[in-house]
Amino acid sequence: MIRKYCLFLLFIFCLSSTAKATDANKLFDSLRRKILVVKDYTAEVKMKINVRYMRIPQLAGTLYFKSPDKMRLERHGGLSILPKKNINLSLRTLIPTGNVTVIDAGNAVIGTKNTRIIKVIPEDDKSDIILAKIWIDEKSMVALRTETTSRTGGTMTMDLEYGNYTNYGLPDKVLLTLDVKDFKVPKGVTMDYIETGDEKQENDGKQKKGTIQITYLKYMVNTGINDNVFTVQD
Repeated sequence: MIRKYCLFLLFIFCLSSTAKATDANKLFDSLRRKILVVKDYTAEVKMKINVRYMRIPQLAGTLYFKSPDKMRLERHGGLSILPKKNINLSLRTLIPTGNVTVIDAGNAVIGTKNTRIIKVIPEDDKSDIILAKIWIDEKSMVALRTETTSRTGGTMTMDLEYGNYTNYGLPDKVLLTLDVKDFKVPKGVTMDYIETGDEKQENDGKQKKGTIQITYLKYMVNTGINDNVFTVQD
């Protein structure tokens, strides 16, 4: 009798685990489909880079994005920036593509919103992304937070706030947090930053963080952007 009862509990546990795995896969697929609807966008942005040993003026300009990973920031004044590969300013570039393994990682509250947490592991050994952890607001079907570990850029956390463009899965505000040792100033910014003298303190062997804060003021979505936009002359 006891043996039958234990087998029954095991059967229920297996059903529950399978249901959770299926549900997590569906959740990720729904989020990814929503993100992939956006083929390109142009956005007016303000950007603030905060690293202790650098003093970088706030940037403002027009950000161009085209699927899957083309990006260019044209600063007010005409100077263009091509973000380094390890500074991924778009949520889309932090979401694994292709075949993946999705794991249900429970629930958490971010601000006042309940989220489901999933872990996503690419099955392609050549993928730059090793692991992505995503906090999803199921009601709006948007990612409120991601934590992505890549082969070339270390670990990056992205916190997102939404408003007028929630239906596209496009945020109004983004805060990127990354390890200072993995931080590379984008092309075109190096001439503007001032070393504060704290760089030696940053290299004391302790892990420290830098942040990039982006405010999106206005979007134009899926208008069609020519590839020539992403060619910047030195």
